[in-house]
Amino acid sequence: MAHCGWSFWSSLLVMSCAECQKEITRDVMNRIFCVQGPLILASASPRRHQFLVDLGIEHTIEAAEIDEIPKNKELPTDFVRRMAREKAWAVARRFPEHWVVAADTIVVLDQDILGKPASSREALDMLMRLSGREHRVMTGFSLVAQRRDCAEVRSVVTRVVFQPFSREQAQAYVATGEPMDKAGGYGIQGQGAFLVQEVHGSYSNVVGLPLVEFLALLEEYGLVVPCISSPAA
Repeated sequence: MAHCGWSFWSSLLVMSCAECQKEITRDVMNRIFCVQGPLILASASPRRHQFLVDLGIEHTIEAAEIDEIPKNKELPTDFVRRMAREKAWAVARRFPEHWVVAADTIVVLDQDILGKPASSREALDMLMRLSGREHRVMTGFSLVAQRRDCAEVRSVVTRVVFQPFSREQAQAYVATGEPMDKAGGYGIQGQGAFLVQEVHGSYSNVVGLPLVEFLALLEEYGLVVPCISSPAA
């Protein structure tokens, strides 16, 4: 009887381990990139977080709290790069053993920086300014590792053209609430896609992170590598 009991529990243990191994294998197979060190995303953006998740890049999140106000006569490119750098360092100082990535995205029209609208009225005003016109979407992104002598800051620009749309259409879009946490007051990956007529350059940059350039930076420092699992025997 004791032998039978041990066999029963042993079988369950073997099955459990086998299922666990299947889950681990499945998890690895779903990853495109594997991280070679502890990585922190210094951003509360759900879109940047999802980009990393979709690529299999394991990370933790530590949102950076900094003053996001442009300096007097500061150029948009300088501003967005400074924001990315300051966000990264604000977290890296607290976690010196970690790699820290940060990013900041802005919309620029006539050299005016359009950040996240503070109210529905401001969102509507932004959208009507953008209607039927071309604007630029800029993202600055930074990689910092305090103990590894790494402090990189880069930026990407995408040109976006909006179709002409009515004030009523803009009001209906603002009423969805989607514009409120997005630079320029729209989300190209969501309902705001109907506003966009043309995109010249990186699409993911408009969403919030230029993936090609961002991944190139991580690979340059050996932080991520292609996640290739061995075929089953």
